[in-house]
Amino acid sequence: MKVLIGFASLTSNTEDIMMILKNKLEALNCEVAVEDLDLIPLQKLSQYDLVFFGSYTWGDGDLPYELEDMYEELDEVDLTGMSFGVFGSGDRFYPAFCQAVDLLADKVKERGADVFSSLLKIEFSPDSEEEVQECEQFAVGAYEWAKEKDTSHAR
Repeated sequence: MKVLIGFASLTSNTEDIMMILKNKLEALNCEVAVEDLDLIPLQKLSQYDLVFFGSYTWGDGDLPYELEDMYEELDEVDLTGMSFGVFGSGDRFYPAFCQAVDLLADKVKERGADVFSSLLKIEFSPDSEEEVQECEQFAVGAYEWAKEKDTSHAR
């Protein structure tokens, strides 16, 4: 399976999540490409069987500044039938914990994508064994979901 992980990370928390996802997906024999989310040519998303978007949440529930243009450019892209997983990091101190994850998931759904039902939201960095396992289970779940979805469409 060909997978793309696009992410934005300021303090390396979201990057830490990305690395766990990448390692788990590679262990499942996926071909994984990793890109800065704000630099991905959106018209190339369709080249992948599964796409992950990951972001930290800025301030009181905002997308990071560097993703604002990409977020708006998504309005010009047809993502119909594509498979997405969305993850991110946040801080429970703020009222809208990991709101960027919800914003990205809603946007790609609005553009026609299918989004894995579990959204991965980690406070700060996945430091505990439970958080690492949660990240790995998210990767495996999204992989199995996309694989099953692909198989059912082929019938």
